[in-house]
Amino acid sequence: MTDAFSIRPATAEDTDVIFRFVVDLARYEKAEHEVVATPASLRESLFGPGSVTEAAILEQNGDAVGFAVWFYSYSTWQGRKGLYLEDLYVDPAARGSGGGRLLLRYLAKRAVETGCGRFEWSVLDWNEPAIRFYRSVGGEPQSEWVRYRLAGEALKAFADGA
Repeated sequence: MTDAFSIRPATAEDTDVIFRFVVDLARYEKAEHEVVATPASLRESLFGPGSVTEAAILEQNGDAVGFAVWFYSYSTWQGRKGLYLEDLYVDPAARGSGGGRLLLRYLAKRAVETGCGRFEWSVLDWNEPAIRFYRSVGGEPQSEWVRYRLAGEALKAFADGA
C-alpha cells in the first residue's frame, strides 16, 4: 500500500545510503565495474558548494528504499529548462508496491512547479521492466535521437586537441 511510502529531499547525511543505491543500480545494469564514485565524491558533487544536482530519498515505513538524482537541462527550442532524471532506483524488495511511481510523480511535479518544458531520462534498451514502467506512466521513447558521450581518455584526448 502506497501510504507507507514517503519522499523527502536528500541531505549530506544520506550519502552512504545513496552510494549503496548507486552501486546496487550499477550492479543491476551489469556495470558495477564502471562505478568510480566514492561516498566522499558523491557527498561533494551532490551536496557541496556549486552542486548542480538534487536528490530525493524514497522511504517505506521510515526505511530508505530508493532514490532519485536529477538536474536541470535547457532546450533552446522551448526556451525553457527541463528536468533530467539521472538515476532512479528502488530496492528489489520494495518494487511493485507503487514507490517508484510516487518517486517519478514527485519529479514530474517538481518539473511542472519549476516551469520545465520537459522531463527526460534514459533507460538501457534491454531493461524491459523499466521500459514497461516508463511507458505505463506515459513516457515515450525518443528513438530519433541518438545519445553520444565522450568520457575518460577519449574526453581528455579530444580536449587536448588529439
